[in-house]
Amino acid sequence: MKNILLLSDTHSYIDAQILKYVAQADEVWHAGDIGDLKVTDAIKELKPLRGVYGNIDDATARLEFPEHDRFFCEDVNVWITHIGGTPGRYNKLVREDLKNHPPKLFICGHSHILQVKYDKKLELLFMNPGAAGKHGFHKVRTMLRFTIDGPDIKNLEIIELAKR
Repeated sequence: MKNILLLSDTHSYIDAQILKYVAQADEVWHAGDIGDLKVTDAIKELKPLRGVYGNIDDATARLEFPEHDRFFCEDVNVWITHIGGTPGRYNKLVREDLKNHPPKLFICGHSHILQVKYDKKLELLFMNPGAAGKHGFHKVRTMLRFTIDGPDIKNLEIIELAKR
């Protein structure tokens, strides 16, 4: 069983409130637009981190993090990427692979809009944690927390941090 903290779109912003939730997780997953790597360095000091780079991330971040991360957590096939679209409107760069090799959990960032939706057509759970940083049009900074227990994704929580 693993307790996961999922965040995205920090845009170089990290604070004690985010790190409080990092400390409570078993692993942290970052869905891109990290910004300054001080963000991921601070997370890695506390917990194991998986992440992907986003469209604002520079060459240094792109050397440290991949564009896509496909892996298993417990018995759950996971795919994290930054720009993946949403169910029914997936990005053309991932659409065919999603259709032919769907994960059980598909995670994206980029939109700054928190969304969790089950895609019945592809039989996958889509998650976008919104934005944990202060840059962008979103009004409230958000993250997601959930548990993966064998094949099950459960105990999903929305974390609202503060107004940006």
